[in-house]
Amino acid sequence: MNSKWFVIINPTSRNGAAKKKWIPIYNELKKQEFNFDFSFTEHKNHSFEILKKALKQGITKFICVGGDGTLHTIVNGILSLNPVNISEINLGIIPIGTANDWVRTYNISKDYKKAIQTLKAEFTVKQDIGKLFINENNTTIYFNNLVGIGFDGYVVNKVHHYKNLGFLAYLTGALVSLTSYKKSTLKIIFNKTEIEEKTLMLLIGICKYSGGGMQLTNNPDPIDGLLDISHINKISLITLLGNIGGLFNGKITHHKLVKNYKTSKIKITDLETQKTYIQADGELVGTGSFEAEILPNALNFIVPFNKG
Repeated sequence: MNSKWFVIINPTSRNGAAKKKWIPIYNELKKQEFNFDFSFTEHKNHSFEILKKALKQGITKFICVGGDGTLHTIVNGILSLNPVNISEINLGIIPIGTANDWVRTYNISKDYKKAIQTLKAEFTVKQDIGKLFINENNTTIYFNNLVGIGFDGYVVNKVHHYKNLGFLAYLTGALVSLTSYKKSTLKIIFNKTEIEEKTLMLLIGICKYSGGGMQLTNNPDPIDGLLDISHINKISLITLLGNIGGLFNGKITHHKLVKNYKTSKIKITDLETQKTYIQADGELVGTGSFEAEILPNALNFIVPFNKG
Protein backbone atom coordinates (compact mmCIF):
# COMPACT_ATOMS: atom_id res chain seq x y z
CA MET A 1 0.00 0.00 0.00
CA ASN A 2 1.28 3.46 -0.91
CA SER A 3 1.79 5.59 2.23
CA LYS A 4 1.73 8.83 0.24
CA TRP A 5 -1.19 11.29 0.51
CA PHE A 6 -2.76 13.07 -2.44
CA VAL A 7 -4.15 16.57 -1.95
CA ILE A 8 -6.83 17.90 -4.32
CA ILE A 9 -7.33 21.67 -4.18
CA ASN A 10 -10.24 23.55 -5.71
CA PRO A 11 -8.73 27.03 -6.29
CA THR A 12 -12.19 28.61 -6.71
CA SER A 13 -13.56 27.48 -3.31
CA ARG A 14 -14.96 30.37 -1.26
CA ASN A 15 -14.30 32.93 -3.97
CA GLY A 16 -10.66 31.94 -4.42
CA ALA A 17 -9.75 31.57 -0.71
CA ALA A 18 -8.43 28.03 -1.24
CA LYS A 19 -5.89 29.26 -3.79
CA LYS A 20 -4.74 32.09 -1.49
CA LYS A 21 -4.40 29.76 1.51
CA TRP A 22 -2.59 26.97 -0.31
CA ILE A 23 0.96 28.17 0.50
CA PRO A 24 0.42 28.20 4.31
CA ILE A 25 -1.48 24.88 4.05
CA TYR A 26 1.38 23.37 1.99
CA ASN A 27 3.93 24.59 4.56
CA GLU A 28 1.88 23.18 7.46
CA LEU A 29 1.56 19.78 5.76
CA LYS A 30 5.37 19.74 5.33
CA LYS A 31 5.84 20.86 8.96
CA GLN A 32 3.60 18.00 10.15
CA GLU A 33 5.70 15.61 8.01
CA PHE A 34 3.11 14.59 5.42
CA ASN A 35 4.46 12.81 2.36
CA PHE A 36 2.16 14.09 -0.40
CA ASP A 37 1.56 15.04 -3.99
CA PHE A 38 -1.02 17.65 -4.93
CA SER A 39 -3.04 18.99 -7.83
CA PHE A 40 -5.34 21.95 -8.45
CA THR A 41 -8.62 21.23 -10.19
CA GLU A 42 -8.93 23.12 -13.47
CA HIS A 43 -12.55 22.35 -14.38
CA LYS A 44 -15.69 20.77 -12.89
CA ASN A 45 -14.81 17.09 -13.41
CA HIS A 46 -11.03 17.40 -13.27
CA SER A 47 -10.93 15.68 -9.84
CA PHE A 48 -12.20 12.48 -11.55
CA GLU A 49 -9.09 12.46 -13.77
CA ILE A 50 -6.81 13.29 -10.82
CA LEU A 51 -8.32 10.49 -8.70
CA LYS A 52 -8.08 7.93 -11.50
CA LYS A 53 -4.38 8.62 -11.94
CA ALA A 54 -3.66 8.60 -8.18
CA LEU A 55 -5.60 5.36 -7.61
CA LYS A 56 -3.59 3.69 -10.40
CA GLN A 57 -0.45 4.68 -8.45
CA GLY A 58 -1.83 2.86 -5.39
CA ILE A 59 -2.61 5.99 -3.38
CA THR A 60 -5.39 5.44 -0.82
CA LYS A 61 -5.19 8.63 1.32
CA PHE A 62 -6.82 11.76 -0.09
CA ILE A 63 -7.25 15.29 1.22
CA CYS A 64 -9.86 17.70 -0.14
CA VAL A 65 -9.01 21.40 0.13
CA GLY A 66 -12.30 23.18 -0.54
CA GLY A 67 -15.94 23.21 0.49
CA ASP A 68 -19.01 20.99 0.29
CA GLY A 69 -19.07 21.10 -3.53
CA THR A 70 -15.44 20.01 -3.83
CA LEU A 71 -15.97 17.17 -1.36
CA HIS A 72 -19.12 16.12 -3.25
CA THR A 73 -17.15 15.95 -6.52
CA ILE A 74 -14.33 13.89 -4.96
CA VAL A 75 -16.84 11.47 -3.34
CA ASN A 76 -18.50 11.08 -6.75
CA GLY A 77 -15.12 10.48 -8.34
CA ILE A 78 -14.22 7.70 -5.91
CA LEU A 79 -17.65 5.98 -5.97
CA SER A 80 -18.05 6.17 -9.75
CA LEU A 81 -14.54 4.79 -10.34
CA ASN A 82 -15.49 1.99 -7.89
CA PRO A 83 -11.92 0.91 -7.07
CA VAL A 84 -11.48 -2.67 -5.85
CA ASN A 85 -9.71 -1.37 -2.73
CA ILE A 86 -12.44 1.16 -1.80
CA SER A 87 -12.49 -0.11 1.80
CA GLU A 88 -8.84 1.00 2.12
CA ILE A 89 -9.47 4.53 0.83
CA ASN A 90 -9.50 7.31 3.44
CA LEU A 91 -10.80 10.79 2.60
CA GLY A 92 -10.21 13.88 4.71
CA ILE A 93 -10.83 17.59 4.31
CA ILE A 94 -9.25 20.94 5.04
CA PRO A 95 -12.47 22.99 4.90
CA ILE A 96 -12.40 26.18 2.84
CA GLY A 97 -15.93 26.62 1.55
CA THR A 98 -18.88 28.98 1.70
CA ALA A 99 -21.16 26.88 3.93
CA ASN A 100 -18.85 24.08 5.21
CA ASP A 101 -21.94 22.04 6.14
CA TRP A 102 -20.60 18.48 6.03
CA VAL A 103 -17.70 19.23 8.42
CA ARG A 104 -20.13 20.55 11.09
CA THR A 105 -21.52 17.04 11.69
CA TYR A 106 -18.05 15.86 12.75
CA ASN A 107 -16.78 19.11 14.33
CA ILE A 108 -13.86 19.32 11.88
CA SER A 109 -12.07 22.59 12.58
CA LYS A 110 -12.08 25.38 9.98
CA ASP A 111 -8.63 26.29 11.30
CA TYR A 112 -6.37 24.61 8.72
CA LYS A 113 -3.67 23.74 11.28
CA LYS A 114 -6.18 21.90 13.49
CA ALA A 115 -7.77 20.24 10.43
CA ILE A 116 -4.32 18.96 9.44
CA GLN A 117 -3.79 17.58 12.98
CA THR A 118 -7.07 15.64 12.53
CA LEU A 119 -5.78 14.25 9.23
CA LYS A 120 -2.50 13.27 10.87
CA ALA A 121 -4.33 11.17 13.50
CA GLU A 122 -6.11 9.21 10.71
CA PHE A 123 -9.15 8.30 12.81
CA THR A 124 -11.87 7.23 10.38
CA VAL A 125 -15.63 6.78 10.28
CA LYS A 126 -17.18 4.43 7.71
CA GLN A 127 -20.02 6.69 6.56
CA ASP A 128 -23.15 5.88 4.58
CA ILE A 129 -23.41 7.41 1.10
CA GLY A 130 -26.59 8.16 -0.82
CA LYS A 131 -27.00 7.00 -4.42
CA LEU A 132 -29.29 9.03 -6.67
CA PHE A 133 -30.51 7.93 -10.09
CA ILE A 134 -31.99 10.82 -12.10
CA ASN A 135 -34.38 9.57 -14.79
CA GLU A 136 -34.27 12.60 -17.11
CA ASN A 137 -30.60 12.28 -18.04
CA ASN A 138 -29.94 8.68 -16.88
CA THR A 139 -27.25 9.82 -14.47
CA THR A 140 -26.11 8.40 -11.16
CA ILE A 141 -25.04 10.92 -8.52
CA TYR A 142 -23.65 10.10 -5.08
CA PHE A 143 -24.20 12.34 -2.06
CA ASN A 144 -22.55 12.41 1.35
CA ASN A 145 -24.71 15.04 3.05
CA LEU A 146 -28.20 15.90 1.77
CA VAL A 147 -30.40 15.91 -1.34
CA GLY A 148 -33.37 18.20 -1.88
CA ILE A 149 -36.04 18.54 -4.55
CA GLY A 150 -38.40 21.48 -4.94
CA PHE A 151 -37.85 24.78 -3.17
CA ASP A 152 -34.48 23.60 -1.85
CA GLY A 153 -33.17 23.01 -5.40
CA TYR A 154 -34.75 26.27 -6.57
CA VAL A 155 -32.81 28.18 -3.88
CA VAL A 156 -29.52 26.44 -4.75
CA ASN A 157 -30.10 27.51 -8.35
CA LYS A 158 -30.32 31.13 -7.16
CA VAL A 159 -27.86 31.13 -4.28
CA HIS A 160 -24.77 31.98 -6.37
CA HIS A 161 -26.08 35.58 -6.40
CA TYR A 162 -25.53 35.71 -2.63
CA LYS A 163 -22.25 33.78 -2.29
CA ASN A 164 -20.54 36.86 -0.83
CA LEU A 165 -22.80 36.48 2.24
CA GLY A 166 -21.06 33.22 3.18
CA PHE A 167 -23.13 30.83 5.33
CA LEU A 168 -26.12 33.23 5.16
CA ALA A 169 -26.29 32.85 1.37
CA TYR A 170 -28.84 30.01 1.49
CA LEU A 171 -31.08 31.72 4.07
CA THR A 172 -31.06 34.95 2.07
CA GLY A 173 -31.85 33.04 -1.13
CA ALA A 174 -34.69 31.20 0.64
CA LEU A 175 -36.32 34.35 2.01
CA VAL A 176 -36.04 36.13 -1.35
CA SER A 177 -37.38 33.12 -3.30
CA LEU A 178 -40.28 31.94 -1.13
CA THR A 179 -42.94 34.28 -2.54
CA SER A 180 -42.01 33.60 -6.17
CA TYR A 181 -41.68 29.79 -6.00
CA LYS A 182 -44.45 27.65 -7.53
CA LYS A 183 -44.92 24.31 -5.76
CA SER A 184 -44.58 21.05 -7.71
CA THR A 185 -46.85 18.02 -7.59
CA LEU A 186 -44.72 15.03 -6.60
CA LYS A 187 -45.53 11.37 -6.13
CA ILE A 188 -43.37 10.08 -3.27
CA ILE A 189 -43.07 6.34 -2.61
CA PHE A 190 -41.07 4.73 0.22
CA ASN A 191 -41.57 1.72 2.48
CA LYS A 192 -45.35 1.14 2.15
CA THR A 193 -46.18 4.85 2.00
CA GLU A 194 -47.35 6.74 -1.10
CA ILE A 195 -47.87 10.52 -1.07
CA GLU A 196 -49.08 12.50 -4.08
CA GLU A 197 -49.56 16.21 -3.50
CA LYS A 198 -48.27 19.72 -4.10
CA THR A 199 -44.94 19.83 -2.30
CA LEU A 200 -42.84 22.80 -1.23
CA MET A 201 -39.77 20.63 -0.73
CA LEU A 202 -38.56 17.17 0.09
CA LEU A 203 -35.24 16.73 1.88
CA ILE A 204 -33.26 13.49 2.07
CA GLY A 205 -30.51 13.67 4.65
CA ILE A 206 -27.54 11.61 5.76
CA CYS A 207 -25.68 14.18 7.90
CA LYS A 208 -27.02 16.92 10.18
CA TYR A 209 -26.43 20.28 8.49
CA SER A 210 -27.19 21.98 5.18
CA GLY A 211 -27.83 25.44 3.79
CA GLY A 212 -25.12 27.11 5.90
CA GLY A 213 -25.68 25.37 9.23
CA MET A 214 -29.42 24.71 9.11
CA GLN A 215 -30.80 21.45 10.56
CA LEU A 216 -33.63 20.54 8.22
CA THR A 217 -33.97 16.79 8.84
CA ASN A 218 -35.13 15.39 12.15
CA ASN A 219 -32.76 12.65 13.22
CA PRO A 220 -30.03 12.01 10.64
CA ASP A 221 -27.29 9.55 11.52
CA PRO A 222 -24.49 9.10 8.97
CA ILE A 223 -23.86 5.49 10.01
CA ASP A 224 -27.36 4.05 10.61
CA GLY A 225 -27.99 2.79 7.06
CA LEU A 226 -31.07 5.00 6.63
CA LEU A 227 -32.08 8.18 4.82
CA ASP A 228 -33.74 10.83 6.98
CA ILE A 229 -36.71 12.39 5.15
CA SER A 230 -38.38 15.77 5.75
CA HIS A 231 -41.48 16.49 3.66
CA ILE A 232 -42.85 20.04 3.66
CA ASN A 233 -46.14 20.60 1.90
CA LYS A 234 -46.29 24.37 2.49
CA ILE A 235 -44.83 27.11 4.64
CA SER A 236 -45.47 30.86 4.50
CA LEU A 237 -42.84 33.61 4.60
CA ILE A 238 -44.28 34.79 7.95
CA THR A 239 -44.00 31.25 9.41
CA LEU A 240 -40.43 30.94 8.08
CA LEU A 241 -39.43 34.32 9.54
CA GLY A 242 -40.96 33.30 12.86
CA ASN A 243 -38.96 30.06 12.87
CA ILE A 244 -35.51 31.22 11.73
CA GLY A 245 -34.00 30.02 15.03
CA GLY A 246 -35.70 26.66 14.49
CA LEU A 247 -34.00 26.31 11.09
CA PHE A 248 -30.61 26.37 12.80
CA ASN A 249 -31.33 24.41 16.00
CA GLY A 250 -33.43 21.71 14.30
CA LYS A 251 -36.73 22.56 16.00
CA ILE A 252 -38.28 23.38 12.62
CA THR A 253 -38.49 19.62 12.00
CA HIS A 254 -41.00 19.36 14.88
CA HIS A 255 -43.30 21.98 13.31
CA LYS A 256 -46.75 20.65 12.38
CA LEU A 257 -46.08 21.52 8.71
CA VAL A 258 -43.03 19.20 8.56
CA LYS A 259 -43.44 15.41 8.26
CA ASN A 260 -40.46 13.18 9.13
CA TYR A 261 -39.69 9.65 7.93
CA LYS A 262 -36.84 7.12 7.78
CA THR A 263 -36.21 4.81 4.85
CA SER A 264 -33.40 3.09 2.95
CA LYS A 265 -34.93 3.75 -0.48
CA ILE A 266 -37.27 6.36 -1.96
CA LYS A 267 -38.79 7.03 -5.40
CA ILE A 268 -39.90 10.51 -6.51
CA THR A 269 -42.02 11.06 -9.62
CA ASP A 270 -42.22 14.68 -10.74
CA LEU A 271 -45.67 15.20 -12.24
CA GLU A 272 -44.97 18.74 -13.51
CA THR A 273 -44.29 19.69 -17.14
CA GLN A 274 -41.81 22.32 -15.93
CA LYS A 275 -39.38 19.97 -14.20
CA THR A 276 -38.37 20.57 -10.59
CA TYR A 277 -34.77 21.32 -9.50
CA ILE A 278 -32.74 18.71 -7.58
CA GLN A 279 -29.73 19.63 -5.46
CA ALA A 280 -27.17 17.29 -3.88
CA ASP A 281 -24.72 18.53 -1.24
CA GLY A 282 -25.48 22.12 -2.30
CA GLU A 283 -24.82 21.45 -6.00
CA LEU A 284 -27.53 21.58 -8.66
CA VAL A 285 -27.51 18.08 -10.21
CA GLY A 286 -30.62 17.88 -12.41
CA THR A 287 -34.39 18.12 -12.59
CA GLY A 288 -37.43 15.86 -12.49
CA SER A 289 -37.99 12.30 -11.26
CA PHE A 290 -35.40 10.28 -9.38
CA GLU A 291 -34.76 7.33 -7.07
CA ALA A 292 -32.49 7.42 -4.03
CA GLU A 293 -31.07 4.67 -1.88
CA ILE A 294 -28.56 4.36 0.92
CA LEU A 295 -25.20 2.60 0.54
CA PRO A 296 -24.34 1.64 4.13
CA ASN A 297 -20.76 2.12 5.38
CA ALA A 298 -19.65 3.03 1.87
CA LEU A 299 -16.63 5.31 2.40
CA ASN A 300 -14.03 6.05 5.11
CA PHE A 301 -13.81 9.69 6.16
CA ILE A 302 -11.06 11.05 8.42
CA VAL A 303 -12.69 12.88 11.34
CA PRO A 304 -11.71 14.02 14.86
CA PHE A 305 -11.75 11.24 17.46
CA ASN A 306 -14.13 13.24 19.67
CA LYS A 307 -16.53 13.89 16.77
CA GLY A 308 -19.39 14.67 19.18
